[in-house]
Amino acid sequence: MSAQQPGDDVYTHGHHESVVRAHAARTAENSAAFVLPYLSPGSTLLDVGCGPGTITCDFAALVSPGKVTGLDRSPDIIAQAQALAVEREVPNVEFAAGNIYDLDFADESFDVVHAHQVLQHLTDPVEALREMRRVAKPGGIVAVRDADFHGMSWYPEIPELDEWMDLYQRVARRNGAEPDAGRRLVSWAQSAGFTDVAPTSSNWLYATAQQRRWQARVWGERVLHSAFAEQALEYGFAEPADLARISAGWHRWGSTGDGWFLIPNGEVIARA
Repeated sequence: MSAQQPGDDVYTHGHHESVVRAHAARTAENSAAFVLPYLSPGSTLLDVGCGPGTITCDFAALVSPGKVTGLDRSPDIIAQAQALAVEREVPNVEFAAGNIYDLDFADESFDVVHAHQVLQHLTDPVEALREMRRVAKPGGIVAVRDADFHGMSWYPEIPELDEWMDLYQRVARRNGAEPDAGRRLVSWAQSAGFTDVAPTSSNWLYATAQQRRWQARVWGERVLHSAFAEQALEYGFAEPADLARISAGWHRWGSTGDGWFLIPNGEVIARA
């Protein structure tokens, strides 16, 4: 999910079908549980970098009749989110294309401003947090959650997954992004001027046969076909044969009977 400045920030993941499919599996329950205690009927909420809108629509159901706005920089992804809202019959949500560094809302507009897996893709996450803080109401919250790539762990040891991690780190950092964002959220929030910062963490775990197959299929495709693959080749960090080998490694991991893949996420509830 991304909402970077068009033309400046480069989205490492892109919007290949395999990426959007993975993002569409996210729900408020499995990806934003730390926010749920702060939601109540009538609350207004801005979801920045909303992607295909699954979390956003969940939020809308929880705060109804409060209004929810989902923002993403990709008009194509916004169209998908709008279609989802129609399919789910969620009347109190709207989606628009926009820029996280220059939100088109007045000061103090929302009770909750949320961004999920967004800051890790930005060249200036602190400035983005300042802008999110600007549009939060007094007493409202800014809630952010980001993965920590170097904190990920897996079993069994598969060399191609080590290659994948190294390649992902190189591509993301070449884009000016921070793949280990989760551990930096407190620091970034403080730098953005927040004086009340409550950190938590939660995991995504892929350790059942179905979860392993899903995760392996998603990343097996992304390594070959997504913007990440295109950037790895463009930057000279990999050859097609390297990507094919890493993709095969993902599928080999996914076929194990005892595989484990853990993704830690940093979370922050910040008040001005």
